[in-house]
Amino acid sequence: MAVEDAPRAALAVDVPTLYETHWRAMVRLAVLLVDDLASAEDVVQDAFVALHTRVDALRDPNAALAYVRASVVNLSRSVIRKRQTVRKHLRVAEPEATEAADHEVLLRDEHRAALAAVRALPRRQQEVVILRYWSGLSEREIAATLGISAGSVKSAASRGMASLQRVLGGQS
Repeated sequence: MAVEDAPRAALAVDVPTLYETHWRAMVRLAVLLVDDLASAEDVVQDAFVALHTRVDALRDPNAALAYVRASVVNLSRSVIRKRQTVRKHLRVAEPEATEAADHEVLLRDEHRAALAAVRALPRRQQEVVILRYWSGLSEREIAATLGISAGSVKSAASRGMASLQRVLGGQS
């Protein structure tokens, strides 16, 4: 029976529609994690390619978006690890990404400060805070995405928010 379920799952997941509907949100998530639009787009593209190649293995077609989200987080981690390795071994600074001309206008000072504070958090806290407050995921969804317990999610969120409040001086 499990063999018959796989083709039904593949037919139930419309990868092109999922891509069109969620690509932009996944890129935003990846940008927050990797801090580089080009890398973020590559990460999201790779996540959707992985879904496409493994869609037959999905037990629950409704889990396709969660699969893509978890892939984006994991691939973002890989990008960050590779950057750290390159910087460590080559001791060469990565070229700075050029921001759009209207970037300063669109992103007010307090948003830049908040984003910098989030990026300064330890990796796990950063991921939990971004998934919780940017992506709006529940503790259960975050736990599934990151492969950790719900208690770890609560702890990381609490510590991350306390750190942000300290750094930002209680500003909202």
